[in-house]
Amino acid sequence: MNLNILIALFCSKMKTGKIASQFTVRLPYGLDTGISALAKRLHLKRSDIVRMAVERFLEEWRRDDKSKPYNKVKNLIGNVSSGIFDLGAAHRKHLLEKIKKHT
Repeated sequence: MNLNILIALFCSKMKTGKIASQFTVRLPYGLDTGISALAKRLHLKRSDIVRMAVERFLEEWRRDDKSKPYNKVKNLIGNVSSGIFDLGAAHRKHLLEKIKKHT
C-alpha cells in the first residue's frame, strides 16, 4: 500500500476513533531514532508512527493463517523426498507394494 494512502487512512481513522488506553514501552536507541526520523519526515507524532506499526502488525498477524505450525508445513507432509502424497498415512501399503515388486 502506498505510504500516502496509509497515512491518509490513519489520519481519518484517528479523527473518528477515541484513544482508549495508554501504553508505555521501552525501545532500543536505534529503533527510537528511526521512529523519530520517520515521524519528522512525515510530520506525524512518534506515537502515531508506533500506533500505525502496531495496527499493521496485528492486521497481518490476523490474516496470516501460517501462524499455526501445521499450516507452515502442510504442503510438505508426505511429499518431502518420495513424491508419494500419502506415504505417512499408507506407509505399510506402499512398503508391501515395493517388496512385491522386488521379489
